[in-house]
Amino acid sequence: VHTDLAIEQINTNEGSRIIDDIKVTDISLDKKAGEEIGKRPGRYITIEFPDITDYDNSEKIKTVFSEELVNLLKVIKVKDESTCLIIGLGNEKTTPDAVGPLTITKTIVTNHLYVYGQLEDGFRRVWALSPGVMGETGIETSDLIKSIVEAIKPDFVITVDALASSSIERVNKTIQMTDAGINPGSGVGNKRKEISKDTLGIPVIAIGVPTVVDAASIVSDTINYMYKNFAYTKENIN
Repeated sequence: VHTDLAIEQINTNEGSRIIDDIKVTDISLDKKAGEEIGKRPGRYITIEFPDITDYDNSEKIKTVFSEELVNLLKVIKVKDESTCLIIGLGNEKTTPDAVGPLTITKTIVTNHLYVYGQLEDGFRRVWALSPGVMGETGIETSDLIKSIVEAIKPDFVITVDALASSSIERVNKTIQMTDAGINPGSGVGNKRKEISKDTLGIPVIAIGVPTVVDAASIVSDTINYMYKNFAYTKENIN
């Protein structure tokens, strides 16, 4: 069963901690470990939460996510004044693949404001782009992003994309961030050229939310649920 989440392939609780009912797992893969599970070597941080529709939970998740992202930026030696290009990967016309483009609509772009002088503390130069998918543009997304990076010369890149999970329980309830980069389209088994430090020459942080589940996973989860329900019912009858 296909999954983009490193934690589902490693299946470990090592490096995990609980923050206000939110589970954070920090995994570092070397080259050998990455090859064993088909992942690029790097650091993979997974944030798991039970519910995001509740306002208080949503605020807690924002706080934890922000802190983990800031820590990851420090690890890859991104400075406060470093400039950033945010890329929203995916197809805005397809609901499960619209995470990236929707993120761009909520991003505060600041680069053009620096024409008028410096902004207050807490802001940096930010560009944002939703490049679409190859099926729409006919252009390899990685090549498009590389050409933009060469033109505007940001110090680092953040990509946001939809991911695939092996469990329906994780849909919209997990966030993965990594400094290993990403292959656009991998969530639906349509891997394009990677977007990473190796291809762009600058640090790349890939952030993803699982919105896609393989049909086999749904069937498997349903069977397991039915089995547990029948076993529970039989035990109560006895």
